[in-house]
Amino acid sequence: MLSTVQAPGDLRNLTAEQLDVLAAEIRDFLISKVSRTGGHLGPNLGVVELTLALHRVFDSPKDRILFDTGHQAYVHKIVTGRQDGFDLLRRRGGLTGYPSQAESEHDIIENSHASTALSYADGLSKAFALRGEPRHVVALVGDGALTGGMCWEALNNIAAAKNPVVIVVNDNGRSYSPTIGGLADHLSNLRLNPGYEKVLDLVKDSLGRTPLVGAPLYEVLHAVKKGIKDAVAPQAMFEDLGIKYVGPVDGHDREAVESALRKAKNFGAPVIVHAVTRKGFGYRPAMEDEADCLHGPSSAFDIETGKLLAPASVKWTGVFADELVAIADERADVVGITAAMAEPTGIAKLMRKYPERAYDVGIAEQHAITSAAGLAIGGLHPVVAVYATFLNRAFDQVLLDVAMHGLPVTIVLDRAGITGPDGPSHYGIWDMSVFGVVPGLRLAAPRDAQTVREELREAVGIEDGPTIVRFPTGSVPADLPALRRVGGVDGFGGVDVLAEGERKDVLLVSVGAFAHMAVDVAARLGEQGYGVTVVDPRWVRPVPVELVGLAREHRLVVTLEDGIRTGGVGDAVAKSLRDADVWVPLRDLGVPQGWHPHGSRNEILAELGLTAQDVARQVTEWVSRMDEPAPLPTGPARTRAPRR
Repeated sequence: MLSTVQAPGDLRNLTAEQLDVLAAEIRDFLISKVSRTGGHLGPNLGVVELTLALHRVFDSPKDRILFDTGHQAYVHKIVTGRQDGFDLLRRRGGLTGYPSQAESEHDIIENSHASTALSYADGLSKAFALRGEPRHVVALVGDGALTGGMCWEALNNIAAAKNPVVIVVNDNGRSYSPTIGGLADHLSNLRLNPGYEKVLDLVKDSLGRTPLVGAPLYEVLHAVKKGIKDAVAPQAMFEDLGIKYVGPVDGHDREAVESALRKAKNFGAPVIVHAVTRKGFGYRPAMEDEADCLHGPSSAFDIETGKLLAPASVKWTGVFADELVAIADERADVVGITAAMAEPTGIAKLMRKYPERAYDVGIAEQHAITSAAGLAIGGLHPVVAVYATFLNRAFDQVLLDVAMHGLPVTIVLDRAGITGPDGPSHYGIWDMSVFGVVPGLRLAAPRDAQTVREELREAVGIEDGPTIVRFPTGSVPADLPALRRVGGVDGFGGVDVLAEGERKDVLLVSVGAFAHMAVDVAARLGEQGYGVTVVDPRWVRPVPVELVGLAREHRLVVTLEDGIRTGGVGDAVAKSLRDADVWVPLRDLGVPQGWHPHGSRNEILAELGLTAQDVARQVTEWVSRMDEPAPLPTGPARTRAPRR
């Protein structure tokens, strides 16, 4: 059946039996393809029937279907003609892991950050209403996205506008891990209540008898909702918002979902359809994976067991997690916070040992930072662990709620720099630029496992303001010991010298994980007779004063960073040199401003010219120009005026 589906319209001609076969084939297809490439498997196995129902009831792309979060859109990609692209899923030249306007007219928002789709839906529905276009807007909200504050801001406005927005809550009780919060508990009560099965029957039976249009529809929806309230639990929060509620409905019962969606579609005002699904549904290894239901295996895995095929290695996240627990053993005031990513960020290890000292706040980065501020005011030292790309959402909270109050909050940024397969929305390349403007904030970029441990301890030792410790994804390289350390006070700060030549031609300032490459570059230039001093500032914001002193001794300064050049470390170093009246030429190497496509980290860095060979060639060109004699003046010859 799968080969016969190239567009959503193909689904509408299939029988119930054929659709059941198609659902099974889609699951086999997903498991087979993702087992070779890695990707978001668990969420997509859970939305097969739900996605088929959406495309049978609504007419995409005329009707706009929005996915929140975007990583649950694989089935949508399959039924919109992109099956062939899955061989290169998340790889260079293949499909992205999220909706993509460049791939299909059926994709409208490239929303891989959670809790945004309802705001898009509010604006879209208002635009359609103003333009007099009879089009529907559907938002599939799941994987914990409803815990995000933007969702509730949007719900308030959707209810007030009264436009025909259909909100499908894909309630699998999880984001990466079990969803946290009062709403999650409330929905969990619905699922676990003994009357749940009775309610599912009530929904199916009642909606099955409902006329398609007119006042009877309202009455039945109202009756169904009232029945659910009586049988399970109050739905006052949705009713008070002014949004009609249908559910809970079994999200793996396609016919039941279709029935609910058709009635919601024809209602003519905002409706929430609450569908209960199971993440990883239909695949035993995913359903048995208690940690995250095979949410997003990072690379190829064995289909029989679900285990990754790549050999185990020491990961940056693991080093951080171990050291945080070691610090917590020594300091009772250290607590951990994460935003729905306890396992991926390493906070889960602290949770297991000290459950009362670790908090998962759900997909709510803004709340996480200000809650951390409250913890700090209360005498604790919170460590907030999030992906680098997600901290962008909480800039105001870092600036005004933490830094302005001089609070000791440590933020650990996982997946910093170019991360690769997840594409531009997930690249953690903004933090050193965006947060470099925050007064009093200190930012560290460890280069290896040893410096992760050192700089994390230094961070939690700071009591007069916020700190950030950032590191990339993947395996940690071998430790790179310093030849010596310049400066530093009481175990904090100081600049590590990693390589020195006989001459002082170039000061190469290496940021974080680029240290090994910088040492390689120095060796390549050394073979050409140039002397390169490689330094790791360790704490890159504010710029260490020792770096200014080292710059005075060299002919050229070059910065090398895994972040945006605009406003990055290179810009900061240049400003520090100017302020100190040090006029040594400076060149900065980093990620150019723009949207860089998905691919492996090494592929993207190579395209950006951030490899040892490319950097060595560029630096050689720069320093060699400094050896060339100054060009003679051009233009008409100047003669001395004759004496009078």
